[in-house]
Amino acid sequence: MNRDTRLSGVLHVLLHLEQAASPLTSDQLSKTMGTNPAVFRRTMSGLRNAGYVQSGKGHGGGWSLKKPLSDISLLNVFEALEHTNIFSFGLRNENTNCKVEGAVNLVLSESMARAQALLLDSFENVTLDQIAHLVKHSSSKLESKE
Repeated sequence: MNRDTRLSGVLHVLLHLEQAASPLTSDQLSKTMGTNPAVFRRTMSGLRNAGYVQSGKGHGGGWSLKKPLSDISLLNVFEALEHTNIFSFGLRNENTNCKVEGAVNLVLSESMARAQALLLDSFENVTLDQIAHLVKHSSSKLESKE
């Protein structure tokens, strides 16, 4: 099953940007996401448009944070990436005349809506500085896994 790993990758990048003493290039950061610089720039464009990061061209240019991590939630990042679906599965046929399929669609749709609301509510309550705090206070655990 294909998984969309952009959220995880971008969170990783944002935490590295917070630690960087100077802007980091698309080439440097694209490697942390396992992609090429052009795909990286497209992925980051939503975060730039939302005002969370900025990018500069030329010598000394690169990506840097525009807002502190405490002002950026998981939900902010998720929305800036313009995700449309949280779930990788969907309804087989949304418009059906079959009563069985209609019942299945109703139950799945309602369940997915509740799960999505719960997840997005959770995302709204976690800021990136909380993740950075976790990194700083569990560095010995993280280092042993890498």
